[in-house]
Amino acid sequence: MAFIDEARIFIKAGDGGKGCESFYRNKYFRYPRPNGGDGGKGGDVVFVADPRIQTLLDFKFKQHYKAERGGHGGSKGKTGHRGADCVLRVPVGTILSDAESGLIFRDLTEADQQVIVAKGGAGGQGNQNNRTPTQFELGEEKTVHLQLKLIADVGLVGCPNAGKSTFINQVSKVRSKIASYPFTTKQPILGVVEGEDVQFVIADLPGLIEGAHQGRGLGDRFLKHAERTKVLVHLVDMAAADERDPLEDFAQISEELKEYNEALTVKERIIVANKMDLPKAAENLKRFQERFKLDVFEVSALTGEGVEAVVKEIRRILKSSKTG
Repeated sequence: MAFIDEARIFIKAGDGGKGCESFYRNKYFRYPRPNGGDGGKGGDVVFVADPRIQTLLDFKFKQHYKAERGGHGGSKGKTGHRGADCVLRVPVGTILSDAESGLIFRDLTEADQQVIVAKGGAGGQGNQNNRTPTQFELGEEKTVHLQLKLIADVGLVGCPNAGKSTFINQVSKVRSKIASYPFTTKQPILGVVEGEDVQFVIADLPGLIEGAHQGRGLGDRFLKHAERTKVLVHLVDMAAADERDPLEDFAQISEELKEYNEALTVKERIIVANKMDLPKAAENLKRFQERFKLDVFEVSALTGEGVEAVVKEIRRILKSSKTG
């Protein structure tokens, strides 16, 4: 299934039903009595966060949605039925905003959270309450921008081919595609890491390149998914398997995070030196530590060596954030 994290749709709430103009007559009444019923209210357009949905794909194929109109009032004081709501289910983490003004209607961050984005029109009143029926109201109509930001505890970041897919395969239940060429992962992938004390969700974000914060390589679309995470795990190909300098790779990704959103630079970040089982890795790690003077976890995501220590550190940070 394709991962679609943005969509633009048109919604219209139901119009109200017409109020009825009718009169009751019999031989005992000098004048006929008005008995027209009110029109029913139009249905609303409601968005609901559904944890079973992972993508906005459906909204790419269907872009117009309309709630039911309220029923018309009838004689003998009969009120028209209320129009059925149009209920749209979206993934947890979807931000709903006005496509024209950018105004955010709601950020649906919890399962089953819901919001009415377009309200149905009120029905017109029949002449049982007024001498002349009142006009029904039109339902609201809007163009809505949907943006999905994944809700994960941990986000994996790094240059293409840094080993993020291999790492997430080692620690979770997912099986992300692995190959020895960049951009194997073309969409975010979520995995669940089990544990007796702390269970967490980890997101394998596609590899970033220079200019990602400006959209190069679709980087800005992927960086937004890092905003909700509590911990960033920054993988560095310390073996320089692609003949890239790991020091420059690390500096570049750090700068991209800062340029996209400075809030990302103050998140808890775990630096992971990957591919330490390969030649040149030890030499490059020494240069890395001399330049950046940061704590680094040495791992081989391929063999699994050192991965458990990283998972243990993630659990420690998540536990302290809950108690802090």
